[in-house]
Amino acid sequence: MLVNTQKTSALSLFVTDFLLLTKSRLSLTVVFSSIAGYLLAAQVPSAWHIFLLSTGGYGLAGASNAFNQIIEKDIDAKMKRTQNRPIPTGRMSTQTAFPIAATLLIIGLVILYGFNPKTAMFGAISVFLYCCAYTPLKTITPLSVFVGAIPGAIPFMLGWVSVTGSFGIEPGILFMIQFFWQFPHFWAIGWLMHEDYQRASINMLPTGKRDRATALQVILYTLWTIVVSVFPVLGLSGTLTLTIPAAIVVGIMGLIFLWYGILLYRNQSESSAKKLMIVSIIYIMSIQWIYVIDKFI
Repeated sequence: MLVNTQKTSALSLFVTDFLLLTKSRLSLTVVFSSIAGYLLAAQVPSAWHIFLLSTGGYGLAGASNAFNQIIEKDIDAKMKRTQNRPIPTGRMSTQTAFPIAATLLIIGLVILYGFNPKTAMFGAISVFLYCCAYTPLKTITPLSVFVGAIPGAIPFMLGWVSVTGSFGIEPGILFMIQFFWQFPHFWAIGWLMHEDYQRASINMLPTGKRDRATALQVILYTLWTIVVSVFPVLGLSGTLTLTIPAAIVVGIMGLIFLWYGILLYRNQSESSAKKLMIVSIIYIMSIQWIYVIDKFI
């Protein structure tokens, strides 16, 4: 009985550490974005396609996060928000984490290649840029946020490409929405976690400081996000369309998003940064599904 209890406990701990290694919540947002992109392109949605896209998407996102934690194990040990991850605590060795990451990568790429080669190609580019460009640049320059925004913007368009097998203006718009959105989102996180990042010599803020110049850039990129998000209402984005009522809703949500950026500019406080971060997440998830609902009603 004791042996069974110990096995159950060990399995439970491994599952917990697997979820931490793959950053399950972040990986699920990647899946969420991919499904939204798929539904925007699909004429007749397929549950099997969604299942495979979700599995492949989680595989690549999980692999990226696992490789990231292997590379940043020493950095993670220095920061409060990451020091409880399985590798810096010693609960999981890099020799164990690496084959997990490699397996997830292979599974993800094989599944996405099953849709079409371009889907697998964009997935591979995403993993490469995240692990081999964004991760090492984090301790060198705040421009790492720009590099990281590229793989971060791929999931939304990946769902579309998994259906069409081609890259055009429609997935390009989806890419740009999530690309511009990431700047205010990550700068809000960078502002909120600035002291923690400093312990690891990481600077996510464009000016290197929690100041009005950083907050001003948050506002500017939020404006770009709003513009790109409502652009399809003009009818210039191919088969990706947005009705006037939906565009109004997206625009109102954008103004709310912008208002919290303005509050950060005014107050320059951690409280304002936290509110902006939360609103940014609500914004991107909401507009993705506004687009989907608008298509099907």
